[in-house]
Amino acid sequence: MKIVKTKIKDLLLIKQKNNADKRGSLRETFNRKILNHNFVFEYCTTSKANSLRGFHFQYKFQQAKFVSVIKGKILDCVIDLRKNSKTFGKMFKIILSDKNCLSMFIPAGFGHAYFSYEKTNIVYYKLTNFYKPKYESGINVLDKKLKVRWPNKKFKISSKDKKLQSYNDFLKNYKSL
Repeated sequence: MKIVKTKIKDLLLIKQKNNADKRGSLRETFNRKILNHNFVFEYCTTSKANSLRGFHFQYKFQQAKFVSVIKGKILDCVIDLRKNSKTFGKMFKIILSDKNCLSMFIPAGFGHAYFSYEKTNIVYYKLTNFYKPKYESGINVLDKKLKVRWPNKKFKISSKDKKLQSYNDFLKNYKSL
């Protein structure tokens, strides 16, 4: 495993080695010696092609996330919402897939979203805080102010995500995380 820094402070890419042969593959997905954070909670999502999720965050009990794609391909997108960050409001997008063996470490204070390309996409998360639905919020992924170019115009998006606040409303309601 190798850590690659991005232009946003503390947002990291982790390049993993995939050992493949005719039987399948073996991939080291996490190593505490490489990325030492206090992960306390894990979960896995499955998403169908053209699914769009996010931008999700917890405004209290914030979570840093380590995101890996076990099967499929996603366009992973984050927005820096950290108070006093030099890159506040900036976004970062990258393709994570089972083929490129990239994972992303997302610090607490970011909004997180992704678009699913494949018929089946399995995304695995490690988090530094437990899920607290009472403190869950987000920014609408289709907010035109964000100017995110998603790969498709037809999305599968939850009714919950469609109702998320705009970026301007986030600024009014929270100012930052």
